[in-house]
Amino acid sequence: MRASGQSWRSRHDPWKAAFFGVAAAALIVGVAWALLGSSLLVVRSVRISGSQAIPAGKVLAAADIKLGTPLIRVDTSAVARRVEQVTQVQSARVTKSWPDTIVIWTKQRTAVFAVPAHPGYDLIDPYGVVLGWSASRPAGLVVLKNPAAAAVRLRGNVSVLAAGTVVQGLPPWLRGQVTAVRASGPLQIILILRGGRVVAWGGTGRAAAKAAEMALLLRTHARFYDVSDPQTAVTSTGIPGSGIPGSGRPGRGTGRGQGTGHGTGAGHGASG
Repeated sequence: MRASGQSWRSRHDPWKAAFFGVAAAALIVGVAWALLGSSLLVVRSVRISGSQAIPAGKVLAAADIKLGTPLIRVDTSAVARRVEQVTQVQSARVTKSWPDTIVIWTKQRTAVFAVPAHPGYDLIDPYGVVLGWSASRPAGLVVLKNPAAAAVRLRGNVSVLAAGTVVQGLPPWLRGQVTAVRASGPLQIILILRGGRVVAWGGTGRAAAKAAEMALLLRTHARFYDVSDPQTAVTSTGIPGSGIPGSGRPGRGTGRGQGTGHGTGAGHGASG
């Protein structure tokens, strides 16, 4: 009898396997239909979050998401790229909120520099994107004197990017004293402080060390400061190359370096 029972089960096992196979296939078809073909999981709303200053209408128009589109078919990366084409948008993040919503988060660009436009000033962000125009220099913005390029060529300019990184990374006590920046190259960032004092900052590296040196050097009331290499930071009573008395006479700095080889010009390259 045992052998007979085993034979019966073996004859019916193929039917069991077939049943589960059909059930699995039906489940897959049902899920696919729910995601792609039914009206259950489609886009019914698009929600905008993040910066409130960017017009929602511009974001929605750039996103170009049609209501009724199956949620699974929405390419969130492509939508984010389209939204980032809006001038005011620095970055965008797009996510799906099941069962029927797309959420678009945006970060607004912020003007940091005022670039002389003759007349007035173009207002640009740290990436060189022009955000507007003003007849006079707005309070709180730094005048960008270099590079001397048309506004359309400022976007993505490596010198502008370096200047933006430097200015944004300054501690508030030093940032508040900066009135203008010269950026003749990514390693040649020059800060102009209130009163016409000049700081050869160099590149974007070692920002904390450079700021710490400036906190000490500003007590000397010098006219020129070179912190492009914070280990050999020096000062001068005049601005190199300006014809001001004392020009080209470097001071001792803070005692951390020898102070040689510096103070000969505000436009030299720097490794920082």
